[in-house]
Amino acid sequence: MRKAIFPGSFDPITLGHEDIIKRGTPLFDEIVIAIGVNAEKKYMFPLEERKRFIEETFKNEPKISVVTYEGLTIDLCKKIGANFILRGLRNPADFEFEKAIAHTNRELSKIETVFLLTAASTSYISSSIVRDVLRNGGEYELLVPNAVRVK
Repeated sequence: MRKAIFPGSFDPITLGHEDIIKRGTPLFDEIVIAIGVNAEKKYMFPLEERKRFIEETFKNEPKISVVTYEGLTIDLCKKIGANFILRGLRNPADFEFEKAIAHTNRELSKIETVFLLTAASTSYISSSIVRDVLRNGGEYELLVPNAVRVK
């Protein structure tokens, strides 16, 4: 069974994340979207709300589940029996950052990282851009799945 983890903070999930996850589903039998919790980080959205956004976005996709975790992603992989980490790449800076993490993870665990390039139509979207648009009253709805709606 090919099981992958797609880790991130998803604060909030974006159309770029959604694209990578959807394009990853034919490659894996199961994708676990893993929301990492970092006590040092200040989030815009509470953990349960981020989880709800994702669960609602993928409610009709049986191959996708959502968990939260603390600690190393490779430890979560081992715990749930995932052999792969799925990551999206938007630009060369993402590649350099993700490459170092992928090499470290493989050295420590033999878990492979699979990279998918983001679609051209979503390559400019990041959670930090979405948060900035939100803070400034912009049309964030153009950047996120329908489940992410702020009242």
